[in-house]
Formats: sequence, C-alpha cells, structure tokens
Amino acid sequence: MSGHSKWNNIQHRKGAQDKKRAKLFTKLGREITVAAKEGGGDPGFNPRLRLAIEKAKAGNMPKDALERAIKKGTGELEGVDYTELRYEGYGPAGTAFIVNTLTDNKNRTASEVRMVFSRKGGNLGTDGAVAWMFKKQGFISVKKDDIDSDEFMMIALEVGAEDVVEGDTSFEVTTDFSDLQDVLDKIKEAGYTYDEAEIEMSAENNVEINDLETAKAVMALYEALDDLDDVQEVYSNFEIPDEILEKLG
Repeated sequence: MSGHSKWNNIQHRKGAQDKKRAKLFTKLGREITVAAKEGGGDPGFNPRLRLAIEKAKAGNMPKDALERAIKKGTGELEGVDYTELRYEGYGPAGTAFIVNTLTDNKNRTASEVRMVFSRKGGNLGTDGAVAWMFKKQGFISVKKDDIDSDEFMMIALEVGAEDVVEGDTSFEVTTDFSDLQDVLDKIKEAGYTYDEAEIEMSAENNVEINDLETAKAVMALYEALDDLDDVQEVYSNFEIPDEILEKLG
C-alpha cells in the first residue's frame, strides 16, 4: 500500500465509524462549498463541483447536506469563507508528505499541522520542499467484478487514460489531471462503475518501508495528519508491503 489519498485500506483499520463518517462529510462539504464558490453551483459547467458531488454521493453523504454545501458556496446560505493551503514536510525514514487543507483560520491550521509533524517524528518544510517529488494526476478505481480485463483496458486507453493497472479487486486508471472528468464520463458511458475518482499527487518514486517499527511511525504521522479537521488530503511517497501492513493490525 502506498501513502497517498487512496486511503480506504487505512481507514478500514480505524475504529469509531460514526465519527469517521461525520469527519468525511465535513471534508466533502467543504470541498463542495469551495468548488461552488469558485465555479458556480451548476455541476454541468463546473467540473470540480461535479467531481466533488460524485465523491459525496459515493460516500453516502446525505442529499440535504450536499445541497446546503452548494448553497453556502453560491451565497444562497450563509457560510464560512475557506482558504486552500498546502503544507509540505518530511516524515520518518525520509518519507515526503504533502498536506492539503481548507481552513477558516490560517494560524490554527498551521499550528496544528506543525505540531503533528513535530510530535510524530517529522519536520514541516517550506513551500516546494517535496512537491517536486510528486506529479498531479487523475485517478479512477473501477471494481473488477465480471469485467473482461483486455476489453476494459482497451476502452480506458482509447478514451484518454494514460495507464491502467490491474489489481486483485480493481483496475487503477491514471489520467492527466485535466482529463480526469472527461475520461470518467466516458468510462461511465461505456457501462462501467467506478468506486473512487479524484485528482491526486502521485509520488514519482516510493520509499519502501520494510521495518515494522518504522511502518508504525510513518502510519502514525499519516493518520494524525489525516485526522485534523482542516485537512482534506494527505499524500506521501511511502510504500508498505502487504506482509508488514498486516502486522499493523
């Protein structure tokens, strides 16, 4: 498992499901609000909003909460003015971290992110410290189910995917970040169902963690950052082999 925003495997290990759902809805709501403020409330003319809505629906976000988030962004309802901020830093074993946030209080967010890095064995860096190690890409996960592998790969590449990797239970499709929505729409039109789609920062080279204690330390930093209320996504370049990941519980 790699340490980027495809964090379902990580999340399944954690308890307090109701609390997680509430935090997830908060993050989804903030993204919807910012997307609507930035490009308007019509998802047909706002790709960022359309993708955010699809993610919210995939996460079973209540319809009324979704609609409120849009109205806060368009000004129909009073809402909080969020600012997008990115933090970069280093974790144990030389791992690199990018932390994307949406906040209504820059000082609070900076303090919380800095404290987590310090307490969990990392160091907060300056802008650009690790971003050069990552590439902005579109990512789509499609469940394998009864899909013909060769046919799906051919269709995905024909509609603009840069690469398709077949995993045990799903296909991982990567695109240029600007083509994500177009490729996603065409995959859906071809009759395939996706279970995750997003723009992410993908590490050019991963740091493989083969030591259990180091893996615990890296995961502790990742999870502590992800748990912060203002954090939307956490990306990293660590990779933990399955046999080590299983020992983490």
